[in-house]
Amino acid sequence: MTSTDTSAPFGSVEEVIDALAKQGYIADRRLATTVFLLTRLEKPLLLEGPAGVGKTELAKMLALATGRRFLRLQCYEGQDETKALYEWDYGKQLLYTQMLREKIAEIVQDAPDIKTSVERIAAQDSVFFSEEFLAERPLMEAIRSDEPVVLLIDEVDRADEALEAVLLETLGEYQISVPEVGTFAARNAPYVILTSNNTRDLAAALKRRCLHLFLDYPSAERELEIVRSKDTGLPEAAARELVEVVRGLRELELRKAPSISETIDWARTLAVLGVDELSSSILSDTVSVVVKYDKDVTKALGALPKLVDPNAEIDDHGHGHGHGHGHGHDEGHSGGPAPTTSRRVPDDDEEDGPDGRSVRAAKDQEGRHVGHYAAGVEQKEKARNGELEPAKPRNVSSSQGSRSFGLGKKRAL
Repeated sequence: MTSTDTSAPFGSVEEVIDALAKQGYIADRRLATTVFLLTRLEKPLLLEGPAGVGKTELAKMLALATGRRFLRLQCYEGQDETKALYEWDYGKQLLYTQMLREKIAEIVQDAPDIKTSVERIAAQDSVFFSEEFLAERPLMEAIRSDEPVVLLIDEVDRADEALEAVLLETLGEYQISVPEVGTFAARNAPYVILTSNNTRDLAAALKRRCLHLFLDYPSAERELEIVRSKDTGLPEAAARELVEVVRGLRELELRKAPSISETIDWARTLAVLGVDELSSSILSDTVSVVVKYDKDVTKALGALPKLVDPNAEIDDHGHGHGHGHGHGHDEGHSGGPAPTTSRRVPDDDEEDGPDGRSVRAAKDQEGRHVGHYAAGVEQKEKARNGELEPAKPRNVSSSQGSRSFGLGKKRAL
C-alpha cells in the first residue's frame, strides 16, 4: 500500500501561482490549476506542446517551490527498462562471489556428490538477487526514496513504445515489481511530470493514467512578464517590442519557431550590446540567437524591417531573384553587397522545409502520426529481417552515355 505525503504544499491555485513566481516561473491560471490538481489528486501530469515553452522548467521549479528532491529520466530512442527502472549490479555480485569462495568451499566440502553440491549452492542464489545488489535507476529511485520527490520523465515521445508499457505500473500504482525480490510501493507518492514534444502519438493507456495539458506559446503580456522576471537588463520598452518581434517571427512559416528561452537569450544578447532601442539592423545582426536554420534566417531577415516598423518600405526592385539587386549574377555591379532589407522571403512553393504553422496546426489532429509512424516501424522491421528489396539500377541508354561523355570532352577542350 502506498504511503503518501499527506501535507499538501498548496492551499489554493493562487498559492501555486505565487510559489512558482517566487522561483521565477510565470504560470497562468490554467497551468496553475493543473499543478494544483497534480498535488492534490497525486496523479502524473502529461505536458504536451512545442519545444521551449517551459515544460521541463515547470518540473524543476515545482521541486524548488515544494522543497522536494528533483529526479530526471531523460528519454531517448532505444532506451530499455534497465536504464529507467533498475538493473542488477553484476560487477558487485562477481566481487562478492570471489570474496566468498572459501565459504562456498565450506558449504560443499562434505557433499557426497555433485548434485548435492549444486543444490547447496543454488540455495544461496537468493543472496545475490537481493536489494543489496539492486542498482536503482530514476523510476526505482523515485519509488523507494525516503523523502518526497518530483520526478521528471522528459521527452517521453522520443522513447520506444516498449518503455511506455514499462511506465504503466509505475504511473498507475506508484509501484515497481522486481520478479526476484517482490513489489516496491512508494513510501511517499512522487509528483510526476511527463513532457512530450509531439514527435509521435503516445499510447492511450499512458494518457489515461495522467492529467493532461497542452502547453502552447504564452500571450504577449505573459511572455513579457517572463522576460522581466529573468532580469535580462533590456529596457522595458525594448523588451516589449522584442516580444512582439518574436511573436511575429513565430507567425512565419519557419522550420523551428523561436522558443521562450530563446526570447530571453535574445533580450540578454541585446542588453550586452547596450541596445536601448530596437532597429532592424541590430536585430538582423543577432537574429541567429533565435533562428537556427539557414532558410529560416533568410525569411526572418526579410520580415524583420516590417516587424520593427510596419511602415518600412522593403526594396526588392520588383524581381524575384533574392540577390537584393534584382539580377541572377554579380558581374558589372559596383554597389557592393545588398542590404539586409532587400533579402527576399522565399516563395511558398519553394523547397523550404516543413511549414511551421501547418505543423503546429496538425498537432490538434487526432491520430496525425499513426500512418507514417506505423509505416516507418514496418520499414525498420523489414530492414532488420532482410526483407527489403534491393534498389533497382537505373537504365541508361548508350546514346545518353555517349552524349554525356562527349559533352565532357568538349568542355575539357
